[in-house]
Amino acid sequence: MQTHFTPEQLQDPGLARANQILRACVHCGFCTATCPTYQVLGDELDSPRGRIYLIKEMLESGRPADARTVKHIDRCLSCLACMTTCPSGVHYMHLIDQARAYVEQTYRRPWHDRALRWALAKIIPHPTRFRLALLAARIARPLAPLIPDARLRAMLAMAPKTLPPVSRNDDPQTFPAKGERRMRVALMTGCAQKALNTDINDATIRLLRRLGCEVVVPRGMGCCGALTHHMGREGDSQAAARANVAAFMAEVRAGGLDAIVINTSGCGTTVKDYGHMLGGVEAETVAGLAVDVTELLTRLGLPEGTPKGLRVAYHAACSLQHGQKVKTAPKDLLKRAGFTVVEPADSHLCCGSAGTYNLLQPKISAELKTRKVQTLEAKSPDIIAAGNIGCMMQIGSGTGVPVVHTVELLDWATGGPKPRALQDG
Repeated sequence: MQTHFTPEQLQDPGLARANQILRACVHCGFCTATCPTYQVLGDELDSPRGRIYLIKEMLESGRPADARTVKHIDRCLSCLACMTTCPSGVHYMHLIDQARAYVEQTYRRPWHDRALRWALAKIIPHPTRFRLALLAARIARPLAPLIPDARLRAMLAMAPKTLPPVSRNDDPQTFPAKGERRMRVALMTGCAQKALNTDINDATIRLLRRLGCEVVVPRGMGCCGALTHHMGREGDSQAAARANVAAFMAEVRAGGLDAIVINTSGCGTTVKDYGHMLGGVEAETVAGLAVDVTELLTRLGLPEGTPKGLRVAYHAACSLQHGQKVKTAPKDLLKRAGFTVVEPADSHLCCGSAGTYNLLQPKISAELKTRKVQTLEAKSPDIIAAGNIGCMMQIGSGTGVPVVHTVELLDWATGGPKPRALQDG
């Protein structure tokens, strides 16, 4: 793609990076075939190629973002399926992130949009605040039909009927390995996950210890910054990232780390990009240590299990298959543990969760959820497995099939307790 940035503009590292990404695009349109919003809306401007044109024009002109451009940028899920499809290697993730930051800096949204986004940024990354908000949503749910804003109705609908008790395993501490220590690893415990499903971290700790890992929950660790990053709030996201880098590097200096284990793939994609977000040796070090839990389990070698007689439909979270390029490890591990694994049609398409997308774009998100649930249920599974809490909540709200985290099944198969979702079922 031909660009027309001035030499003065290209002195800005962000614009220089955008120019590099834009010039890699050859207008081929392959991305339109795998873009969920283009599949639903059929609008060229709601495809990666269309958004690239809008971003190019906005950044080159240096003008403030306008309502039309903002609408189509906001509709992007950041599922990154386009990056998997693109034959030219266009790094769409960095481009859309820069566009969102530019929108946040130059566009004044209506007051109710600003209030809603501010509330999401100040509540969800903080587990205690998020728990209180979820309790309030449960109380207010009967009033949902009276609320005119579809986004607020979506928030009430997404609140779970029950919340698990706080897990003390999420507190800063060190869990010794069972038997001989093979690795020392840090576990990122997440933020929303600590409020919505404490079983995931508990299962991860049990499984890693069983396989010879000393598991450290670092002091000072918090939200990875993904939620605010995708809302264009660079100050908030970079502050969160810096706090995590400091927390992890303290453990690197204290006793060394073989890996930073992440069991929420949306967080994993962000932490692996800390080098780009922050720059510097320490951010690069943390990014290089970050692994999805299934990547580490593959390295450790999971014991082979006996057939379980259970059919598991595996949902590939976009942040895992497109953002981190981790595609076969979760399925291979489930098969090795003794489960029969099936995949839905169009497994590359997003379920519509995408961080806060299901709250900010409820209509598009609901359509994508319906499509995803239909393809999963078509496989007649006993269980649906996923590696991201957002996907689990999204899919679980549309099906009666139990939805569990991949690591919960692997923990169960190697001596841990039966996942709560299966017990309830």
